[in-house]
Amino acid sequence: MSRTVSSRTVVLVGMMGSGKTTVGRQVASALAMRFIDTDDAVVAVAGKAVRDIFAEDGEAAFRAAESQALATALASTDDVLVAAAGGTVLSEVNRQVMQDAADMVVWLDADPTTLSERTSRGAHRPLLDGDPASRLAVLDTERRVLYASVADVCINTAGKSIQEVVQLVMNAVTAEHAS
Repeated sequence: MSRTVSSRTVVLVGMMGSGKTTVGRQVASALAMRFIDTDDAVVAVAGKAVRDIFAEDGEAAFRAAESQALATALASTDDVLVAAAGGTVLSEVNRQVMQDAADMVVWLDADPTTLSERTSRGAHRPLLDGDPASRLAVLDTERRVLYASVADVCINTAGKSIQEVVQLVMNAVTAEHAS
């Protein structure tokens, strides 16, 4: 559902570690789109890290800020590529906003083992405290059907280089924009 003839809006969804930010930045740059990461937008507004928001304000406060960041990003009249935080799909309102406002929603999918390997490099993910591999398996089970419900395209990122995934996303976006 294109909002205007001249602008396009693409949303990347998927679990943490699926590549939304890394791939999104490169696709946005290559396609001359503005890149917005909803986690970064939440941090900018809150003035503190995601981990600190969870610790000090709770997950509900983070989810509310995440919803606001998504709505703001999708209200842009620029060509925009939005990397939606992994849990954004938990909200029915967010899922509806994505379906209504985005020209395309791309699900970057990967199995929990691959995600665990990728997310082990950072300590900024409070939902992975404890046993990250087990947490990712549980989150994947909870969220998989939600990602599928909003996605126009699903790209399995496991075993693919960043450049391969970037090319697959660009192919999907340019094919959609051409139609």
